[in-house]
Amino acid sequence: MLKRVDRVQIAVANCNAAEEVVEEVFGGELVRRDKAATLCARRSTMQAGSSLIELLEPDGAGPVQEFVSKWSGGLFGAGFSVDDPDAAAHQLTKTGVNFEQSAGQLYLDSGATFGMRTVISQHHERAPVGAIKWAYEVTNVVADWQAASDRYARIFGLDAAKFSPIESTQFGYTGTLTLFDPPARLDRIEIAQITDANLAMGRFHQRRGDSLYMFFVETDDVGALEQRLKARGARFAAHRKDEAGLAELFIHPSAFLGVLVGVSRTEHAWTWSGDPARAKRAAHERAIKQGT
Repeated sequence: MLKRVDRVQIAVANCNAAEEVVEEVFGGELVRRDKAATLCARRSTMQAGSSLIELLEPDGAGPVQEFVSKWSGGLFGAGFSVDDPDAAAHQLTKTGVNFEQSAGQLYLDSGATFGMRTVISQHHERAPVGAIKWAYEVTNVVADWQAASDRYARIFGLDAAKFSPIESTQFGYTGTLTLFDPPARLDRIEIAQITDANLAMGRFHQRRGDSLYMFFVETDDVGALEQRLKARGARFAAHRKDEAGLAELFIHPSAFLGVLVGVSRTEHAWTWSGDPARAKRAAHERAIKQGT
């Protein structure tokens, strides 16, 4: 059922200031300003790559105001696109998931999704803009990754045979990647169960419980994005390099509206997504093209 990681929703105190951050970091462009009545929020929708970033500013008492008051902002929700919203609504109803429909979108009851606030929208192809290609992953930290995996396969109509196991001693978690459409695309929910409560992800889960932790974007040129971050004096960490150069970095929450953002070079994420040979081939071809 799910086709793409279509958007992320970020709760902010001030949409105008947040718009500038998205523009400067990702080269994002404003699509529209309106209100999300279901969330009691003023909304600025920006496009970065072919994905959307919805900036949500409180517009009275409601879920966004509660989130901003408690956490000062940050990653509020994840959005996925589908080819047929009516079929998606039928699937959700059939599997016992409550949702609210508003302006053509489906807002799921957060109790159904392990702390991952979820909105489902009609799929639209968009020509990429700015410094990235698209968002392809949201990370859902949970107490029981298998339970979350089973539920998401059922309510979202996903094929669990396409999921890819994932484990990291460096970051202290185990779980799975619910790949929607491999090998064509990387889009997925990363479901992460903590194995080391002393590391950053573990401390986050201790504070917030099951929730959204971060999102990942893909770009053809991680180095160019690195230069954009340096120009802003933004905090980030270069994480992986290979024969073609910088392949991955992490943008610190202080540099992007209270949200941790992972950035990987095109094809590189297959390294940990079930096809490392594909990532290696892509890096080698890029290195030859660059003459490195």
